[in-house]
Amino acid sequence: MSPAPRAEESPHWLFRGARVIDPAAGEDRVRDLRVLDGVVRADAPRGAPPPRVVEAAGRVLAPAFVDPHVHFRDPGDGRSETTASGLAAAARGGYAAVFCMANTDPPNDRPEITAALLRAARDSGSPVRLFPVAAATRGLAGREVADLESQRAAGAAAVSDDGKPVTDDAVMGEVLRRAAALGLPVLSHCESPSLHPGGVAHDGAPARRLGLAGMPSEGEARMVRRDLALAERLGVPVHLCHLSTEAAVRAVRDARGRGVAVTAEAAPHHLALGDEDLLRLLPDGRPDPHLKMNPPLRAAADREALIGALLDGTVDCVATDHAPHPPSRKRGCGFAEAAFGVIGLESAFAVLHDRLVVPGRVPLGVLLERMSSGGARVGRIPAPTLREGGRAEAVLLDIGARGTLDPEEFASLSRNCPFAGDALQGRVAGLLLGSVWTTP
Repeated sequence: MSPAPRAEESPHWLFRGARVIDPAAGEDRVRDLRVLDGVVRADAPRGAPPPRVVEAAGRVLAPAFVDPHVHFRDPGDGRSETTASGLAAAARGGYAAVFCMANTDPPNDRPEITAALLRAARDSGSPVRLFPVAAATRGLAGREVADLESQRAAGAAAVSDDGKPVTDDAVMGEVLRRAAALGLPVLSHCESPSLHPGGVAHDGAPARRLGLAGMPSEGEARMVRRDLALAERLGVPVHLCHLSTEAAVRAVRDARGRGVAVTAEAAPHHLALGDEDLLRLLPDGRPDPHLKMNPPLRAAADREALIGALLDGTVDCVATDHAPHPPSRKRGCGFAEAAFGVIGLESAFAVLHDRLVVPGRVPLGVLLERMSSGGARVGRIPAPTLREGGRAEAVLLDIGARGTLDPEEFASLSRNCPFAGDALQGRVAGLLLGSVWTTP
């Protein structure tokens, strides 16, 4: 593991000459930004301590990011990620807050686990806020709704069995109903496992060429349509995790047109990669297990649909689906045997800026909105802002910097990054949360 991000604290910060972009406030201009006692201020009162100055000319200062979908491995697998290492990775990636999924070992289906996660976050000393996500069903088994009321009282901020779909319609309906009554968002993993037993990659030409068992797009689309129908019938909201298919995007867009309360996310790897990337083989001729995730990398038309949905707001936010694994469960085995999932907190901005903003596919302001206030809306937390009087939650971005992505420099304990070795333009240069300034 590389050294933790460097943190400095001061009651008075002045960022001089930054290009301040706050999409929610409609701001994009060069100016100074002052933070006093953790709050954005226009001026310093008489008697204020002298500021610590950060020279920010030529850089972008924006609201810090919010990720509604990460996997840390507390409890159960401290080799892959702990709460402390995951929050350090989030800080390096520019995040003010992360929502941590429940598929741990044991799963977070009891209030004492939620309480333990919150204690671990406090003990880490990280300024990044952690929001525990409670399991939707007991043991993530999909048969009995978990005690959501006790979880809410313990501090859980959302509900999900992510990693597994809740396939029973009646159980999912009860999850949606009870969570809505508690004001908790439901983050749904949309998959129909019965359609692809043993599947490990998108059911397309690259998988067939490589002899890999396929996962058809219909498996996602079918469950998306089921969740949308339940939300519409019950009159409650639902959030759809890691969309990857054109059919799912179309279903969400149509449902929103009918007034269904639905939000949706897309992951950086689905926006930047496709199943054709499976054909970039390792030196030993194997497909790269770092490209194995669920849902899988899809066809080019699916990726284009996701980018269009990010642009028009059908996809509300970018969520990394940060999923750490040890080397033995990735490149230490074959593609079929490897674990699903990739890490993304420390690479998300650089990848999406390079692949979407630099070539003119997505405006910078749109990407920043989807990575910040979009995620906050999904999680139902206050969105980071640079408005005067707001708590300082700002990320400093060097959008002209060029470099090669090296996971060995990450704070995460895992290295399963699908963009390792890629030359990228844009990086996170620092993060200010309250009075704490963190740099990679």
